[in-house]
Amino acid sequence: MKNWAMKLRSLDEQGMRRRLRTLEGAQGPRICMDGREVLLLCSNNYLGLAAHPLLVEASCEATRRYGAGSGASRLVSGTMELHSRLEERIAEFKGTEAALLFNSGYAANTGILQGLFGPGDLIFSDALNHASIIDGCRLCGARIRPYPHGDLQALEAMMEDESRARGKGRWLMVTDGVFSMDGDLAPLPGLVELKKRYGALLMVDDAHGTGVLGKTGRGTAEFLGCAGDIDLQMGTLGKALGGFGAYVAASRTLVDMLINSARSFIFSTSLPPSVLGAAMAAIDLVAGPQGVMLRKRLEENRRIFTNRLCGAGFDLLGSRSPIVPVLTREPKPTMEASMRLLEQGVFVQGIRPPTVPEGLCRLRATLMADHSTEEIASAAERIICTLEGLT
Repeated sequence: MKNWAMKLRSLDEQGMRRRLRTLEGAQGPRICMDGREVLLLCSNNYLGLAAHPLLVEASCEATRRYGAGSGASRLVSGTMELHSRLEERIAEFKGTEAALLFNSGYAANTGILQGLFGPGDLIFSDALNHASIIDGCRLCGARIRPYPHGDLQALEAMMEDESRARGKGRWLMVTDGVFSMDGDLAPLPGLVELKKRYGALLMVDDAHGTGVLGKTGRGTAEFLGCAGDIDLQMGTLGKALGGFGAYVAASRTLVDMLINSARSFIFSTSLPPSVLGAAMAAIDLVAGPQGVMLRKRLEENRRIFTNRLCGAGFDLLGSRSPIVPVLTREPKPTMEASMRLLEQGVFVQGIRPPTVPEGLCRLRATLMADHSTEEIASAAERIICTLEGLT
């Protein structure tokens, strides 16, 4: 215990200790925390669906009809009618033959990679991929070659080098669609070209793109015009879809293989009916006219916010999404800025190592469709004034 206490004191001294903050009430553009109202600028609830009346009612109705829990894992007795219906709806939404539900994004990425790949296989992984992808790569036992973030030229050189002595194992390229800390997009059309040239599979974690990008909200691949060329489309039912859980959309063969091999799927009690009902309502909303309207409002908020910050000379790390990092570099000023902003009524989190590399600390602002333009403009000005006051 003494060693752990010393470690915590060391984290405090470095400005690296993490603490939980409790929100009082539902997720929304403004929330109550510590007894006062603040602007929420660090939620992944991009379309504002987490407390949407349609999702709440769908969740309640599913609970009334099917109960509070699923009772077992999917391969025992935990596959209920709603699980099958939602998987069919996800496959339709993503344009694939089949889909499979997982209990979280972390469970999905680790389960997909562990379930489909192993020793003798080779995985090319973007250097800034989410921790769940990194852990999944480690678990599966395949050989891993990280490539510099978004660098197609470097990746091609790696693949050409590996092709000279290629064995019988499978090749996979895996990438985030929208990178969760930088807010930029993967170069999916270029990755598709390399996949076809070298006979590889392509997996995209589109947790932060689904619902937000594309004409119908199908995500980064739809936005970049290559949705039909992604072999494994992972996404979450949280974030823009407002709920909880995750999925992979893929061919029937790949999904059937995961049913038989993905440990995080096989050995977990399945998602409860309330979550499934909310997800069905969210997909219908995202794919319909209201989804189009919400994405337009979100993009307008993103434009206002980024224009103000860029105009003041801040580095936003190439963000093209509602995830807007404001580079601050070192931990202590980052957390000081976060604290001062909270005192001013703006809740935005500071991000430090190990989540991001040393020297690349940032305020990670995330925008929502139901923020007003006035709230967004005011928040940008407060961030500018606060950071300029610390320099």
